[in-house]
Amino acid sequence: MSSMLSLSRHINITRQIIDSPNICSEFAVEDLQKIGLWASDNYKRDVASRVDWERRTEAAMDLAMQVSKDKNFPWPNCANIAFPLVTIAAMQFHARAYPAIVNGSSVVQCKVVGEDPTGIATRRAKLIGQHMSWQVLEQDEAWEEQQDRALLNVAIVGVGWKKSYYDASLGHNISEFVSAKNLVVNYWAKDISTAQVKTHIIPLYKNDLHERIMRGSYRDVREESWYTSGGVVAETEARKREDARAGTVQPQNESDDTPYIMLEQHCYLDLDGDGYAEPYIITFEESSSCVVRIVARFNREEDIERTRGNHIVRIKPTEYFTKIPFIPSPDGGILDIGFGVLLGPLNESVNSAINQLFDAGTISNTAGGFLGRGAKIRGGVYEFKPFGWHRVDSTGDDLNKNIFPLPVREPSNVMFNLLSLIIDYTSRIAGSTDMMAGENPGQNTPAETSRAMLEQGQKIYSAIFKRIWRSMKKEFKKLYTLNAIYLPMESSFGDGLTIRNEDYRATAVSVIPVADPTIASEGARFAQARLLKEAAATAGGYDNDEVERRYLRALGVDDVDKIFPGSDKMAPPPPDVKVQIQQMKNELALQQMQQKQTEFILNMQENVRLNTAKIAELTAKANKLDAEATSEPGKQNVAAFRAGIEAMREQNAQANAHLDRLMESLNESRSSIRTSGITSPMEAGSNNQTLLGADTVPSGAVEGGLG
Repeated sequence: MSSMLSLSRHINITRQIIDSPNICSEFAVEDLQKIGLWASDNYKRDVASRVDWERRTEAAMDLAMQVSKDKNFPWPNCANIAFPLVTIAAMQFHARAYPAIVNGSSVVQCKVVGEDPTGIATRRAKLIGQHMSWQVLEQDEAWEEQQDRALLNVAIVGVGWKKSYYDASLGHNISEFVSAKNLVVNYWAKDISTAQVKTHIIPLYKNDLHERIMRGSYRDVREESWYTSGGVVAETEARKREDARAGTVQPQNESDDTPYIMLEQHCYLDLDGDGYAEPYIITFEESSSCVVRIVARFNREEDIERTRGNHIVRIKPTEYFTKIPFIPSPDGGILDIGFGVLLGPLNESVNSAINQLFDAGTISNTAGGFLGRGAKIRGGVYEFKPFGWHRVDSTGDDLNKNIFPLPVREPSNVMFNLLSLIIDYTSRIAGSTDMMAGENPGQNTPAETSRAMLEQGQKIYSAIFKRIWRSMKKEFKKLYTLNAIYLPMESSFGDGLTIRNEDYRATAVSVIPVADPTIASEGARFAQARLLKEAAATAGGYDNDEVERRYLRALGVDDVDKIFPGSDKMAPPPPDVKVQIQQMKNELALQQMQQKQTEFILNMQENVRLNTAKIAELTAKANKLDAEATSEPGKQNVAAFRAGIEAMREQNAQANAHLDRLMESLNESRSSIRTSGITSPMEAGSNNQTLLGADTVPSGAVEGGLG
C-alpha cells in the first residue's frame, strides 16, 4: 500500500515534532483511523509473506520441545516417542556459545580509529569499553539473561532480534531480545535496516496501558470499546500449539489476565504532504486498528538532509533492531534457518523409525491369534501370570489344533541400522558428534588425532560464532550512539570510575565485542594465550603487560587490572635467599676486617704518641747538655744528640703520613666491599694483610738509635 494517505491535516517537521513523545494530538480522529487501517494492512501483508516460514518454525519448535502429538496408528496408544535430535543440537551449540560470547566482566571493547600519538584517545577508548560493559552487565540487569535466551532460541528457530533503545522511565539504555515470531517483517526484505515496514508484537496488560496513558506516551483510549471490553485472544492453531508446548491454558476472553495485543510498527509515512515519506513509529491495537501513539523515528535535526530551499531530501532513520543470524536461508529470505529446520525432516524420520521398532516389539511380545471351533473355551478374558492355570473343556490335542498364533516378525535389524545411519548424519549436520558431546572416541585414539577431530568438528560453530559476533558489534554500535545522545554530562559507574558525554563524542572508535569469533571453546582460548605468553618470553618486541592480561582473562580471572596493574606499578621482587646469605657473609667479613684495621691503627697511634713524648723528653735533655757543655768534645756530643732527635722527628712524621694513608685505604676498602662484595672471610683477611703490610716505625727504633 502506498505511503501517501489523504489526510485532512498535515504537520510540519519541527524540533517540537521530533522531541514529542506522541504526536497523535496533531491529527483528527478520522485521520488516525486511516493511519491505523493503513498500518494494519501493512502488518497483514507481511504476515502473509511468511506463512510457510511460520509453519516450519512451529514444527521445529515442537520437535525441540519434544511435544507429543495424538497418534492412533497403527492402533490406539501405540508408541509415540519424540527423539531429541533438535534439542541435543541446540543445547550443544548453546553450551559452547554462551560462555564463549559472555565471558567474564568485560564484554565490550573499543579500538581507536587512526593515529593516537599522545595516547589520550586510547585511554578514553578503554574507559568507554569499561563503561559499556558495565551498562550491559550491571545497569541493564536483563541483558545477559536475554542474551542467554537468544542464543538458545536462535539455534532452534534460526533468527532473532535485539531491540536497542533508551528507556526514559528507567533512565538508561535497554537492549532486549525479540523472538522472530514477535517481529513481523516481509520475508523477502533484503535487510532489516532497509525494510519499509517492521512490526513488533507487544502484549500489554490493562495496567501497562493505563501507565502509558498517564505518562502521556499513549493517547487516552479508556473510552474505546476495545479497551473497556478487555483483551481478546485469537483462537488460532498456532496459539494452541504454543500453549501445548508451554503447558499453559489460554486465558478466557474479557479477562484482566488477557493482554491486549499492541503492534508497534516502524514504517515510512508522508505526514507533512511533501511527497517524501518520513520514518515514524505507529503503535496500534491489533483487533481494532486503533492508533495510540505516533512518534518520529529520528532523533536530531542533523538527521534531516534539506535543499537550499528547505525541502527534505532524505531523513536518516534510527534503527532499533539488530538481527541475530544463525545460518543464512538459501532462498534469500531475511529469516535465517536453524537446527529446527535443518534437522526437522530427519528428526521426523527418526521418530517414525523408532516408533515402528517399538510397535514391532510390542506386537511381537503381545500378539494374539485365531481360535478354531474345536477349542471349547468359556467366554471372557483370560489373563496369564506366573503359576496361573485356567480350566477349559477341550483336550490338549484339541487346543493345539484349534489355536493359531498370529504370525509376526521381530523388530528388523535393517530398520535399526538405517536408524543409526540417520542419527549419525544428523549429528554431522549439527556438529554434535561423540567427541563434541564429551564421549571417549576410543582408548587407542592418538591425542593429536583427537585434537584435529575436535578442531574440525568446531568449524561449523566457528562460522555461526562469526555471524553472532557481527550482530553484537552492530548492537553495541547502537548503544554507543544512544550514549552519545542520552548520556548525562558526567556520571559515575563501577569502582569509582567517571565518564562524560563528551567522551562518546570526542573519540572516533570502533566498538566491537571482547569475544573472539575465531575461538569456539575455552580450551582453544587458553591454548592461544599460553602460546602467546611463551612467544613473548622467548622473543622481544612484545607488550608483556598486555600478554599477561590476555593470559589471565583466558584463565577466567575477573578484575585483571586489580590483580595485575602492570609491571611499572608492581613492587620489586624479594631478593634471592642465596644472595641474602652471601650479603650476610660479606657484612661479617667486613666487620672482621674493620676490627683488625682499627686495632692496627690504634697501635700505630699509640706508637706515634710515645715517640712524640720521647722526642720532647730528649729535646729537653739536649738543651740542658748544650747549656752545660764548655769543651769542644762536649759540644760535638750535643750536636750528635740533636741529630738523633731530628732523625726521630723524621721517623715520626713518616709514621703520621703512613697513618693517614691507612685511614684513606680503610675508607676505600669499605666502599669496595659494599659494591663488589666479599666472597669469603678469607679474602677479607688477605685484604687486611695487604693493608697492614706497610712500613711501620716501632717505638724502640728511635731509642736504640740514640743509644
